[in-house]
Amino acid sequence: MRILVVEDEAAISRMLRDALEDTGYSVVTAEDGDTAVTLATSEMFHLIILDLMLPGKDGWQVCEELRLQRVNIPILMLTARDAVGDRVKGLDLGADDYLPKPFDINELLARVRALLRRDKMHKTRLITVDDLEIDCDQRRVRRAGKEIFLSPREYTLVEALASHEGTILSRETILESVWNCSDTFSNTVNVYVGMLRKKVDTGHAHRLIHTVHGAGYMMLRRQ
Repeated sequence: MRILVVEDEAAISRMLRDALEDTGYSVVTAEDGDTAVTLATSEMFHLIILDLMLPGKDGWQVCEELRLQRVNIPILMLTARDAVGDRVKGLDLGADDYLPKPFDINELLARVRALLRRDKMHKTRLITVDDLEIDCDQRRVRRAGKEIFLSPREYTLVEALASHEGTILSRETILESVWNCSDTFSNTVNVYVGMLRKKVDTGHAHRLIHTVHGAGYMMLRRQ
């Protein structure tokens, strides 16, 4: 699983990265809020650990912007501020949990595990994008009420695109994070996107699956 750590204090960022990687997570770091927003809206992550006091956009602004862009990745907010009002503000803006500094690394890892479990359970829900419905528990897909039969790889691709609606998933992200695959053939993702697009979009006036040239693919609902 990939975790984005957004922390401008180098020592804390390094400590978090080492602890998470030792536990088996893949970690990407950012030192400011603007970079965090760019990464979270262009790559696939399973969790964001977000410091409140950051250069550029602060943690509150990052959290609010991601939620407005329908980025629903679980967010664990870190801050030296422990006032109730600060915690309430972070949660109201869309953070999923809040841990004041200084913190015990074992508690942080426990909260990470809890948020990832909660997110996995949450994905038993029905994902809808316009008239596309994905039952994540039954792994069934319908559009306009008609069932679409997909291969396992096609299903994981459509679920990832729908779960990250509005976010560009690069070919590398799809291979590594969606399929957990080391396939080196550059056209593999293109082929599967083409097959998925035929099954999902053919016969419908509005296309849901879009190619962003030079960047990857994304799902967009009707504006």
